[in-house]
Amino acid sequence: MRQGLRPGSPSPQGSGLLDLNLLRTFLAVYRAGAFTAGARMLGLSQPTVTTQIRSLESQLGRELFERLSRGVAPTPFADELAARVMEPLDALGPVGGAGALLGEQTAEPVHLAGPAEYLTHCVAPTLAPLVDRGVRLRIAFGLTDDLLDALRAGRHDLVLATLRPRGRALASVPLTDEEFVLVAAPAWAERGGARLAAEGPAALHGVPLVAYAEDVPIVRRYWRHVFGKRLTRNPTVTVPDLRAVKGAVVGGAGFSVLPRYLCAAELASGALVLLHDPDDPPINTSFLVQRPGASTNPHVALVRDHLLRQAREA
Repeated sequence: MRQGLRPGSPSPQGSGLLDLNLLRTFLAVYRAGAFTAGARMLGLSQPTVTTQIRSLESQLGRELFERLSRGVAPTPFADELAARVMEPLDALGPVGGAGALLGEQTAEPVHLAGPAEYLTHCVAPTLAPLVDRGVRLRIAFGLTDDLLDALRAGRHDLVLATLRPRGRALASVPLTDEEFVLVAAPAWAERGGARLAAEGPAALHGVPLVAYAEDVPIVRRYWRHVFGKRLTRNPTVTVPDLRAVKGAVVGGAGFSVLPRYLCAAELASGALVLLHDPDDPPINTSFLVQRPGASTNPHVALVRDHLLRQAREA
């Protein structure tokens, strides 16, 4: 029997009810940003997904996606359609009714993992609407490579990754761009920051370096990207948590490079000072990665859409 959903004036021709499977395929491609990644999310072949999208476009009389060299970009009509069908489709659960409805308490917890700093600062404060809708969460911290291995093994549902996963086994969507900034407490900024533009990084000679790790990957990248130089100094303080790095720098232990989101409040209050403001600061793109195969837990889609929406609004 043909199932249908009326998303609200879906086509200029007023075609009425649309096939739920076609709408689910559309939503998977919309969320994944590619036919191939959407197919992996649904457990379908890429040609099947392509055929279904073309069928839906034919029924609607509108183009849904612009084909790019890598992936697809939704048209304005696709954005409007997604906004209309997203919540009712997620509420219905997986195709065939195998999963729990959103109102039931039998849905499994959603296992979400990523960097401790980003989850703590940007994600945890936004979770109340999910909890209010009955979502249960199990949040874990870790490094991207380890978390992606755990995702492949089925221990997580969603991972916030600091790099795009290699290969085609995992579907990923760009989530947010992190800007990195060179900062110090006001006392150190007065001693070296004013000379930085004229003298370059040599102006920070004698200022202690506080870093995330002994090999200072974040600071090394900033030096290479902004100054075009290789960092040749060792850290004075290392602590494997950027929140603790920020605390040490605020306390006057030295200078460091931090994500802007993590120290925006301290920069605004004057507790930290921006030592350098390049036209082209280092940017790191993070990705939202989903476990392979179609999830039987409708709350996974709720959490995924929440994270994507929060990133867009931020």
